[in-house]
Amino acid sequence: MIRNFLFHRVNPKRDILWDPMNVPLFEKCIRYITTHYKVALIEDLVQSKELLHTKNKYATIMFDDGYKDNIEYAAPILEKYNCKASFYIATECIEKNIPTWTHILEHTFQYTNITEIEMMFSFLPEEFKVEKLLTKQDRITYLSRLKPYLKTISHEERDLVLDRVIKTYTDTPLPKLMMSWDDLKALKNAGHYIGSHSVTHSMLGTMSNKLEVLHELLTSAKLIQEKLGHFPTTIAYPLGSYNDTTKQIAQKVGYTIGLATKQDIYNPEKEDFFEISRIELYNEPWWKARLRISNTLENIKRWIHYKQ
Repeated sequence: MIRNFLFHRVNPKRDILWDPMNVPLFEKCIRYITTHYKVALIEDLVQSKELLHTKNKYATIMFDDGYKDNIEYAAPILEKYNCKASFYIATECIEKNIPTWTHILEHTFQYTNITEIEMMFSFLPEEFKVEKLLTKQDRITYLSRLKPYLKTISHEERDLVLDRVIKTYTDTPLPKLMMSWDDLKALKNAGHYIGSHSVTHSMLGTMSNKLEVLHELLTSAKLIQEKLGHFPTTIAYPLGSYNDTTKQIAQKVGYTIGLATKQDIYNPEKEDFFEISRIELYNEPWWKARLRISNTLENIKRWIHYKQ
């Protein structure tokens, strides 16, 4: 049984729509994990049957997306506790220094001063076809409903909405928040692993065009090979979105590991190497993070669901 702990951003700056993990909480998590578990890279564990089937209580540390604060705030703490981690990057975000589409939405709706948007798409429910969002709070409330809905529709439909948002809210330059290739080289040289998180952070399981899926998986891997000198063994599915087609193409491309986000402990005896479970940790009180680390919180949720 392996506990794969997933982080995204670690930063002292707060964000009301997607709050990064605060730095002291991150250190508390790493201190606890390295004290109670033997930390290794998932890439090493999966490739070694000897390691995989020992009785050691293994844990892994993982980061998705490729944010600059990973090397600014998280990496020094990892070094302090002699802890190696895997970083999965969306290569277009690194190349262009632009955040993921989910972050673009959050930033745009928070900081624009434009008060009108037209969303007259036939596939959107009426509640999203509003024209006036007069205040910042109006826009935040609207986005808090829109973003979860966008994760349920097709890739093509989602792109139409994102394009409309970007073309409407032209007054909000995108923040420069991502790592550079030099940052990633430094992480690799420090013993960390760099894997793929696709090209554009698209939800692979919602893409109907197999050639687009192939592009997301292969182009990102080739760029990592070109820039960092290795073909990544691991694809972390953006937003945990994948299906059988995604897995098949990933294997054909040359990956040997696919990472999901199931909020559960990974059991290599039962789970596919292309559906490896991860436990995402958030910026929340320590007692709650501690319950996630032990998986107690999810067990309680499952018990409540069973009783209902």
